[in-house]
Amino acid sequence: MNLSQRLWQANQDLAQACLVHPFVQGIYDGTLPKEKFTYYVGQDAFFLEAFARAYSLAAAKAPDWEGFRTFHELAGGVLSELQLHGQYAEAWGVSLAAVQPGGATRRYTDFLLANAWSQQVGVTAIAMSPCMRLYAFVGQSLAQQGIPDHAYGDWVRTYSSDDFEPLAAQLEALVDQYSLDNELAKTTFRYAMQCEYDFFDAAWQACE
Repeated sequence: MNLSQRLWQANQDLAQACLVHPFVQGIYDGTLPKEKFTYYVGQDAFFLEAFARAYSLAAAKAPDWEGFRTFHELAGGVLSELQLHGQYAEAWGVSLAAVQPGGATRRYTDFLLANAWSQQVGVTAIAMSPCMRLYAFVGQSLAQQGIPDHAYGDWVRTYSSDDFEPLAAQLEALVDQYSLDNELAKTTFRYAMQCEYDFFDAAWQACE
């Protein structure tokens, strides 16, 4: 088992907690209140802008051309995801330009960008990997029960798709290539997983 797999397996408690969180389950069964989803869309767009910047910083630090190219390709995938959020925002009446980051969002983006600026590229890859792997895991797990036919169905379709899984795998390959298996790797991955849970939970608690 390689490093990315060991880190993921060591954090299955948080992965499962995210999967069964009422926000995620509400997306799948269509019962999530609209105002909670629109809050999430705005916060996620803010997050993804920081995520794209972190990819670009990692690319600049990559020690070889292959890593540079792969990080930039992954940044392009985030830009495509932001286009999807733009469509969501238009459909749900969200003004992305007016979004102010909540506490959970700011803690996550500050963590990502601080790692991207100050750490070696392998640590940055570890900090970013939980987002990609968790969304692939959640999307695929939900889709095993079928893609729902309601307003949130596209969310499940996107993250369970054959297009998203390779992006998660690409980032994990960079983790395995550039990262050391040490305590920093473990604490960085764990913190990012906790940020993912807190992000869902903040959206669930919004507008109450």
